[in-house]
Amino acid sequence: MLPRGRPRALGAAALLLLLLLLLIGFFLLGWDPECERLEPDGRAGDLGCSHCPLTPRVPSDGRLRGASALHEDPLAGHGVHNHSACDPQPPLPPKCELLHVAIVCAGYNSSREVITLVKSMLFYRRNPLHLHLVTDAVARNILETLFRTWMVPALGVSFYDADQLKPQISWIPNKHYSGLYGLMKLVLPGVLPPGMTRVIVLDTDVTFASDIAELWALFAHFSDKQVIGLVENQSDWYLGNLWKNHRPWPALGRGFNTGVILLLLDQLRQVGWEQMWKLTARRELLTLTATSLADQDIFNAVIKERPELLQPLPCVWNLQLSDHTLAERCYSEAADLKVIHWNSPKKVRVKNKHAEFFRNFYLTFLGYDGNLLRRELFGCPSQPPPEAEQLQRALAQLDEEDACFEFRQQRLTVHRVHITFLPHKPPPPRPHDVTLVAQLSMDRLQMLEALCRHWPGPMSLALYLTDTEAQQFLRFVEASPVLSARQDVAYHVVYREGPLYPVNQLRNVALAQALTPYVFLSDIDFLPAYSLYDYLRASIEQLELGGRRKAALVVPAFETLRYRFSFPSSKAELLALLDAGSLYTFRYHEWPQGHAPTDYARWREAQEPYRVQWAADYEPYVVVPRDCPRYDPRFVGFGWNKVAHIVELDVQDFELLVLPEAFTIHLPHAPSLDISRFRSSSAYRDCLQALKEEFHQDLSRRYGAAALKYLTALQQPHSPAATR
Repeated sequence: MLPRGRPRALGAAALLLLLLLLLIGFFLLGWDPECERLEPDGRAGDLGCSHCPLTPRVPSDGRLRGASALHEDPLAGHGVHNHSACDPQPPLPPKCELLHVAIVCAGYNSSREVITLVKSMLFYRRNPLHLHLVTDAVARNILETLFRTWMVPALGVSFYDADQLKPQISWIPNKHYSGLYGLMKLVLPGVLPPGMTRVIVLDTDVTFASDIAELWALFAHFSDKQVIGLVENQSDWYLGNLWKNHRPWPALGRGFNTGVILLLLDQLRQVGWEQMWKLTARRELLTLTATSLADQDIFNAVIKERPELLQPLPCVWNLQLSDHTLAERCYSEAADLKVIHWNSPKKVRVKNKHAEFFRNFYLTFLGYDGNLLRRELFGCPSQPPPEAEQLQRALAQLDEEDACFEFRQQRLTVHRVHITFLPHKPPPPRPHDVTLVAQLSMDRLQMLEALCRHWPGPMSLALYLTDTEAQQFLRFVEASPVLSARQDVAYHVVYREGPLYPVNQLRNVALAQALTPYVFLSDIDFLPAYSLYDYLRASIEQLELGGRRKAALVVPAFETLRYRFSFPSSKAELLALLDAGSLYTFRYHEWPQGHAPTDYARWREAQEPYRVQWAADYEPYVVVPRDCPRYDPRFVGFGWNKVAHIVELDVQDFELLVLPEAFTIHLPHAPSLDISRFRSSSAYRDCLQALKEEFHQDLSRRYGAAALKYLTALQQPHSPAATR
């Protein structure tokens, strides 16, 4: 028998269990008693809870925490209402559906900004993407190279010439720092392909914190009349009360921000978008002198007249971090965030209640290794570009058991390349001008200031860096009065990948970006004579180079073993230091054959250029035409990288002419990792010998009997004492 009172206890327990199950059910369904209110149209709506952050809620402490409309609905009375986040969310697009994104990007700085945006999109995306980039010539040159070498699967890129669009918007005065480019989003419906029906338009200064497919899914909310999706402006700008006589363009309520836009292109074309925005802009410009916020002012003026065209978007899809922002009313926790928008001229330096959190989030993608984003979208087959297919076939043919596997793999590695990483002013065209070409890694940055003092002419430098190091380099240049003042130095970032230093690939990148008729092929740890730039140009003119005469002008190389060193201002001073034992001919003690053919004894007395003959292992620093043979990329790490190039010059009948007043001096530094491996590993040296033999085989195939003279050079083993 059960004791008395047990049925009552069981009933109470059952009731408690039922209540617990109900609470669990509410939790799983995302219900929150504070989350529910009645919308003006009678619908149950959201008050801004973290799981449905669309419209405002006022919790018990009176603070407004989540909103798509930061106060009252600006569209109330216009027949348009915000969607509630607690409404059923539209399904994500099929995982293989192609999503289209349009971005206007111009200049050097925007080209860097857009990469951080693209990284954040690629990190979260699960769909193929196609980028439609409206660019000037500078940005196109940079981004075409970058995306071609990035080789991201399921990512297409199309370019549109911004210069061709300028006549359509050049009549609009614009005070915004973006200039004409800030107005170009207005003309996108007429620029993008006719078959495209929808597109997401982004500013370069936004960062994604979620899958862009979730944003694309919001197109499902659009009614038959709605053609533009925007997030409400999160400042008081359009209220017109920021200062006395502040007169903004007309807008609904707070207006809407155009950093993130959803456009239904076919409907926009049908409603006559081009005529609509132009008529509105012309009318407003009768009383307003210019736009203050570029395209955003005109979008808002159109929406003020035609509110039925607008679909308001949840505020978390454009969290605006400008000065005086009200963005903190939009979110209550980090999980709410979808897109962060640095819409202030101060960018990440803007002050905000949670600025440090947002800044760290942005810096995560700024320094994120873009190589890790070369990942397949499983289940979405995509046709790789021809060069990617060729690369995959070549890699598949490598034998991982080969002792030299990492050498062969490094040669085939396609590095991401960001040319002209910093603003660059190309030199004016001059017939005898010379660009200094060199390459370096992070541990040689300290050489740059001294090099800029010694060489006043243009330079093209390739830097082998990680994504994080690239940002450190940017700050290094910005903080240096010497470097920041030089706009004729082009820096090209080649992103680090693989175990060996791709020295000749770096040289080829820098060489390909030189813009003058001649190049001085140097190394970063050499300082040229102060007068060398002017002397080389004069020598090229006097020797009448160009045309049919092919010559490589040899710049004799010296070295000092002292870190503190008084640099000679003339050949006479250099000879005095040489006689005093403060200077040496380069690598005289360890690798004399590398520069012995220069004939330093003859150079001491020479008054005119003189010709020397090629010899085994000769590797002088030379001045050659810009279209000279490229360096052989098989030579990675340490050894024979310059030697092979001089062989190529010789087999193509370049004269080797030593200049009597030219010199360059090597400064001491710690040995690189590749040199250390060369010295300590016989397997490393064996692989180098194998590469030399393969080089000669290729030389024989291309030049026939003319390549026989180089066979003896290949048979001589490299000295492990060499320290180049």
